[in-house]
Amino acid sequence: MPMQTVLIVDDDEADQFICEYTIRKFDPSIKMIAAFNGREALDILHQSMPDAIILDINMPIMNGFEFLAHYAVEFEHHVPVVAMLTSSLLGADRERALQYDFVKTYFEKPLTIDQLQIMRDLLE
Repeated sequence: MPMQTVLIVDDDEADQFICEYTIRKFDPSIKMIAAFNGREALDILHQSMPDAIILDINMPIMNGFEFLAHYAVEFEHHVPVVAMLTSSLLGADRERALQYDFVKTYFEKPLTIDQLQIMRDLLE
């Protein structure tokens, strides 16, 4: 299954830009949707489901962990690949994120071509 649409959830505009730039370089046909916190992301997901979500942890209004908790309850069917992309190097954060079966991987910022390839491979 090709990666056609990606939802990028990050409050930092520079990190959003880096993600968008890297995704365009990886595959310019991928459609990108931006959300700046978990609440915005949930609202978007009620309208359409992307193939993948790239999710930061530390955000205002609703952080990444709060998003995961709501997402697990609000949606019966999950996006094929949810990838955490964060600057947190804490093992506890990694374990907490990966306890959700729909979180497929945990990456450190910034987003790279290799990380996107891993995400694409997870879709196959």
